[in-house]
Amino acid sequence: MALRIGNASGFYGDRFDAVRELLTGGELDVLTGDYLAELTMLILGRDRLKDPATGYAKTFLRQMEEGLGLAHERGVRIVTNAGGLNPAGLADALRALAERLGLPTRVAHVEGDQLPAGDGVLTANAYLGGAGIAACLAAGADVVVTGRVTDAALVTGPAQWHFGWGPEEYDRLAGAVVAGHVLECGTQATGGNYSFFTGHDVRRPGFPVAELHEDGSCVITKQPGTGGLVDVGTVTAQLLYETAGARYAGPDVTARLDTVRLTQDGPDRVRIDGVRGEAPPPALKAGRTRLGGFRNEVVFVLTGLDVEAKAQLVQDQVEDAFGRAKSRPADVRWELARTDRPDADTEETASALLRLVVRDQDPEAVGRSLSGAAIELALASYPGFHVTAPPGKGAPYGVFEAVYVPAADVAHTAVLPDGTRQPIPVPAHTRELEPVPTPDLPEPQPAGPTRRVPLGLVAGARSGDKGGDANVGVWVRTDAAWRWLAHTLTEDRFRALLPETAELTVVRHLLPNLRAVNFTVAGLLGQGVASQARFDPQAKALGEWLRSRALDVPEDLL
Repeated sequence: MALRIGNASGFYGDRFDAVRELLTGGELDVLTGDYLAELTMLILGRDRLKDPATGYAKTFLRQMEEGLGLAHERGVRIVTNAGGLNPAGLADALRALAERLGLPTRVAHVEGDQLPAGDGVLTANAYLGGAGIAACLAAGADVVVTGRVTDAALVTGPAQWHFGWGPEEYDRLAGAVVAGHVLECGTQATGGNYSFFTGHDVRRPGFPVAELHEDGSCVITKQPGTGGLVDVGTVTAQLLYETAGARYAGPDVTARLDTVRLTQDGPDRVRIDGVRGEAPPPALKAGRTRLGGFRNEVVFVLTGLDVEAKAQLVQDQVEDAFGRAKSRPADVRWELARTDRPDADTEETASALLRLVVRDQDPEAVGRSLSGAAIELALASYPGFHVTAPPGKGAPYGVFEAVYVPAADVAHTAVLPDGTRQPIPVPAHTRELEPVPTPDLPEPQPAGPTRRVPLGLVAGARSGDKGGDANVGVWVRTDAAWRWLAHTLTEDRFRALLPETAELTVVRHLLPNLRAVNFTVAGLLGQGVASQARFDPQAKALGEWLRSRALDVPEDLL
């Protein structure tokens, strides 16, 4: 019998009624919810500074006011990382809720991910695997709450419990990791954020479900009657999201993404099989967040003629004011976005935006210094001076850092429904992570006439962040297009198409089974999303920028 796992949340703030939709929309064995991201840990850390009893995703607790009863009626287990920095606190709150509702819900939680923070560190958490979740389910838990586990652990844990897999059944575990990676971002697997969305009804995509089998293969689908779509393209896009090379390492297993096979298995059904796995690495990834300082920004609106000259004038005036101020911000960045059009028929489309971002350890330097320098120019600068909003006092920003710790140094513990604490052993066998040899390129596409068109006419893309790095996965839908893409979209061509990456380290990874290339760009995002170092701080649209760039594409591919 397949294990049906549905994921009702891809981030803290996802669609509230997804829990009800999944629990009432069709057969389900396990409901998962992924609430944690790099930025979320910083948010929860700041919550705990204000109230040590918090630190978990409060939205999940509100969803369970209805969800606990629905899950009990239908015999569905619930597994979530909504515990954040305080899984024990959320578990206690769930027990109190179940008692108030008159439900015999057995709640367990997993802990041990929190690491010593150190000076200046707000949160420090190791990414745990699914074994603690499996232990809680085996002990009869109806709800399992975790802190920082890998996103895929929400699937590998239930799979280990249900099928009785041992810790060295690497191929099966790798299949579950791939299924978990497809599910983890919710509707990104069912038509959300999808390059080829036109022609499909993706106004309200359903949340994804994996039908997982004992051999580690699965079918990705969604509940009947829900919106969106599930096809090889949507699943490929999510597989490429926030990954890098062929080896996708985790605490349970290292999954080989270059072995994944995708097959359309009917309407809104994609089969995933062939996944191979290897022993996990000896170290666990850990994420640390800290407050990096204070930032502020102001956006000047430049309308009509002489946009470049207007921008230069106000920049010179603000810089002069900073020079006379008591404290100049340590980091000052200007960016002019030419959103204006010639002979525009609305004022908004006649306007460009000049964005000024400042950072400093001193809140005064990004508060009063900026507001004085910018707003005092209101009657003394370029014609038509105005701003989108006046700068405030400045706000703290965060920094994310990825580090690695020996698995043996992390006290992974399952706290069972009866309160028993069960230590989770570290893997008996590990393997250091090594790059996979570059696969052979396919035969090149035969020469022929070309047309200069946007890359996106033949290729899809999905991009995202990992700390300060970005990744862009690009895939095509035919073998002929793959032969062209593999030879054309090189690292040098990527840098040329995206000049912002020209001076950065760009690495290309080939994934022939997916007809995909995956690029990692080191340092594009500075110190991570919370530092807001870039216009698009999570690189969410980096792939769509790439798709908009023009290339000479063979006409027979168009």
